[in-house]
Amino acid sequence: MSVSPLSRTDDIDPDVRSFIERTGADFAALSAVAPPTNISRRREIAEQVRAPWSKGGPDMAETRMVQIGRDGVRARIHIPASGAGKGTLLYLHGGGWMLFSIDTHDRLMREYAQRIGCAVVGLDYSLSPEHRFPRALEDVDACIHWLRSEGAGHGLSVDRLAIGGDSAGGNLSLAAALRLRDRSDALPAALLLNYAALDTEPSPSYKRYDGAPYMLNVDEMRDFWVNYLGKPTTDDPYARPLLADLSGLPPVHLCIAECDILADQNTELADRLETAGVEVSSIVYKGATHSFLEAVSISDCADRAIQDASDWLAKILNA
Repeated sequence: MSVSPLSRTDDIDPDVRSFIERTGADFAALSAVAPPTNISRRREIAEQVRAPWSKGGPDMAETRMVQIGRDGVRARIHIPASGAGKGTLLYLHGGGWMLFSIDTHDRLMREYAQRIGCAVVGLDYSLSPEHRFPRALEDVDACIHWLRSEGAGHGLSVDRLAIGGDSAGGNLSLAAALRLRDRSDALPAALLLNYAALDTEPSPSYKRYDGAPYMLNVDEMRDFWVNYLGKPTTDDPYARPLLADLSGLPPVHLCIAECDILADQNTELADRLETAGVEVSSIVYKGATHSFLEAVSISDCADRAIQDASDWLAKILNA
């Protein structure tokens, strides 16, 4: 029996659905004025669509911009009113390694800073297809090195460093930790993975939650992978972390959106981390879709997910 569009999407949280409908309408309106015929225009529209959602939220005691590495990759440091003494979270924005920035995710980073009580550093890593794998990962490596060598001079407590991100940023966070482990470098204190993109291979959630009503669709995700890798897939575990040996990693918190094509690979990661002996916190948010954390201004579900992660990470950093 065929499934009607309404019955397929009535599992989405109403506030999250409103977020998807409003961003979709804004994308359509901006595309009608000047279609996204190239990557520059796609990024311009993406920034404009997300701009209203990055406003508001907590005020910071201090915000400053810095440039990192020989390529001068920009990063933004947020320090909340409680100060930076509890530690530092390096946060990596999503967007399929192609879109978005520290501007589109600014409110989310400030929410974490305020709720955790730590500094948050957002990195504007290099985007594909101009800069393919592993360039973004190399930018993350350079930022970790900069934080550990220069962070104290900027008032950051880097002896307690966590790494986190959403979607493509979750992929980069886990891959960066794997590279640190494999080089026998100091590991981060914790990893915060929000609906991470972990593997190129489809799973049942790809079929169940495909389509515009669920924010991220299968064709779009495949396009992201091809542009990031320069090919449809790879056997490199730093690109596809589900292929990696997951032992020896720090504690991990996974925020999993129930109505997301990536849900299965995130639940698989949680199971495999636990099997590998890694301390895991994993929460599936009913009715949530990909990118739902950006809807925090209107969504109780997003607010709860951000608070859950903040409470977990605050305990890790305070331990």
